[in-house]
Amino acid sequence: MQAAHYVGGAFLPNDPATTTFPLVDPVDGSTVGQVPEAARETVDAAVRAAREALDGAWGATSPEERSAALHRIADEIQARFDAFVDAEVSDTGKPRELAATVDIPRAIGNFRAYADLLYGRPEQSYSTSVPGWSGSGQALNYTVRRPLGVVAVISPWNLPLLLLTWKVAPALAAGNTVVAKPSEETPSTATLLAEAIDAAGLPAGAFNLVHGHGTNAAGAFLTSHPDVDAIAFTGESATGSAIMREAANHLTPVSFELGGKNAAVIFADADLEAAVEGTVRSAFTHSGQICLCTERVYVERSRYEEFVSLLGARARELTDYGPMISAAHRDKVLSYYRLAVEEGATVVAGGKAPHFGDRRDEGFYVEPTVLTGLPQHARTVQEEVFGPVCHIAPFDTEEEAVRLANDSRYGLAATVWTRDLSRAHRVAPRIDAGIVWVNCWNLRDLRTPFGGVKDSGIGREGGTYSLDFFSEPVNVCIQV
Repeated sequence: MQAAHYVGGAFLPNDPATTTFPLVDPVDGSTVGQVPEAARETVDAAVRAAREALDGAWGATSPEERSAALHRIADEIQARFDAFVDAEVSDTGKPRELAATVDIPRAIGNFRAYADLLYGRPEQSYSTSVPGWSGSGQALNYTVRRPLGVVAVISPWNLPLLLLTWKVAPALAAGNTVVAKPSEETPSTATLLAEAIDAAGLPAGAFNLVHGHGTNAAGAFLTSHPDVDAIAFTGESATGSAIMREAANHLTPVSFELGGKNAAVIFADADLEAAVEGTVRSAFTHSGQICLCTERVYVERSRYEEFVSLLGARARELTDYGPMISAAHRDKVLSYYRLAVEEGATVVAGGKAPHFGDRRDEGFYVEPTVLTGLPQHARTVQEEVFGPVCHIAPFDTEEEAVRLANDSRYGLAATVWTRDLSRAHRVAPRIDAGIVWVNCWNLRDLRTPFGGVKDSGIGREGGTYSLDFFSEPVNVCIQV
């Protein structure tokens, strides 16, 4: 898959003068392609094309027309399903089954969900007799929604298509135009998405795509652009802070889904086998490279030793896992493995780079790792690693469990494992997190709010929450 910019309804040619950077296969470290780096002029052209479409053909569409367009995009992704899976696996190195059963189906579902949510969405109206500056009288108030305008969408490398479409679909549904910049590590499915949108027949400029890096490059050119009306970003908390500083210059609205250091709380009455298997999933799916993954596990003391033994055994059994996204990220994760030992951790499982005896030894793999023995203030317990690692610690009381779970600057997600329904209802709302799963993990209804507190983000995405962010309510008051 050859990555390319898509601006104003056309793919820009990658001529020899275009600055490029290598696309690396994380499985074996080989270079598999070249990605064009968008110059400021390319970003300017994309924003200008988006503005023209907003003022023109796309801005004139009705909700029903936009709903039909989103369904056509979903159809086009479905028609290219295998190509999307191939591109996702090539860019990320994740297991093919994961891409084929989660990433691509969810991208299709994102467009269909927002197409259906948009159609016939109700708004408020009030008929009342109220005093006003122009005198008392009967008034009819009703609300209409208008798009924010040109939206910049910045998406990460861990779930490239899923998280890109999670923002693009509601932005388009609400009538905005989009300029998207995927991670420089994972450009391929974004380029395929541009092909699908082009085939779906959206007006030129409704969706635009630019590739490149973030700092002093395409990402910064886009988020600091004076003609961008809103920014939707998923990625690291530090990057979110930098974008927010730029957005403040123009008072640009932002929606951020940022980092996490997610906790699992496992009570003594939990189904321990289910809790172990659930934690295997929540800690090691996609090699821990999901913002929702569990990195801190707190187990009631009477079951602590048993849980540690079972989870460690399961971690050592894992073989079908993917690499870190890059050599730099692999080195970061391994540095935390070393730091944990320096801080006094016991390595129950993993703790190093694996040896396969094949081409994967040239790739960016680290072992699924289980740690114990660290104090709560240890850096490995407090800082986001974003790899296949979790630290397990005991607790004695419900109050202590909540306190430990909340002792983090992050607050994205958490899991609670207990058979006591009353306890579940008591504990879940007290945990500082945007979403708390009870006896499960990553069970998602696309209509529910998703987002974090503290350093894990600003705002909520999902269902009407996304449509609310991507549109501006206007109250119309008529004296009758």
